[in-house]
Amino acid sequence: MRKAVAVGRKLGLTPEAAKTLAELRTPERIQDFINDIPWNTEPDGETARSVAEVLRLRQAHCVEGAFVAACAFWLAGRRPLLMDMGASEEDVDHVVALFRRGRYWGAISKSNSPSLRYRDPIYRTLRELSLSFFPQYVLERQKTLRTYSVSIDLRRYDPGLWVTQEGYCLEMLEILTSARHFELLPEDFEGQDLRPIDTIEAQSNRLTEHAEPRRIIRLDDHRRPPLPPDRAVSSGR
Repeated sequence: MRKAVAVGRKLGLTPEAAKTLAELRTPERIQDFINDIPWNTEPDGETARSVAEVLRLRQAHCVEGAFVAACAFWLAGRRPLLMDMGASEEDVDHVVALFRRGRYWGAISKSNSPSLRYRDPIYRTLRELSLSFFPQYVLERQKTLRTYSVSIDLRRYDPGLWVTQEGYCLEMLEILTSARHFELLPEDFEGQDLRPIDTIEAQSNRLTEHAEPRRIIRLDDHRRPPLPPDRAVSSGR
């Protein structure tokens, strides 16, 4: 515990924030903690908050939750790994924090929907893990997941970009979306050939874990980084 707190302090976290994350020693506890953070609906405009900002404000959407989970993994002695999952042009990306048990991959996922959530470490490859999100990665009943990235080790980057950054973590988002991605659909397969999800599936996707603001938010109107690259990281899943 003391060693984990020291790692958090070295990354720039306050003693309180470092202690909070140091207590999360397993993927299950990290996911529970991420779930309990109220959903960031961005009522005052787009955000991409750092770990310190999320812990201070107690709000997070997908990439913000992934930052926190990756930081908790780092304090727990694991690699802080993220994976970006790319959507078709009309939809937005989703980011998860990765972990392994033995040879198998699992994922921590911050989502306000019932489907894009925690994945147990049972997947042999990142492709298998990504495909587990495919059936319910939808926009208006259309399946939109198209790519997945390599694992991105955040130890390679300045913690100031994602642990303690004040304001919008734009540079980190650009790193995620510009990482090498791999196609999920077969080469000769067209997106329009995919069968839309059933009505009952669409109804279940309307469930939310945390309350939405009173103003109407369209599924295709979530926040995108103000600068390239052209794939956006989802804040609305």
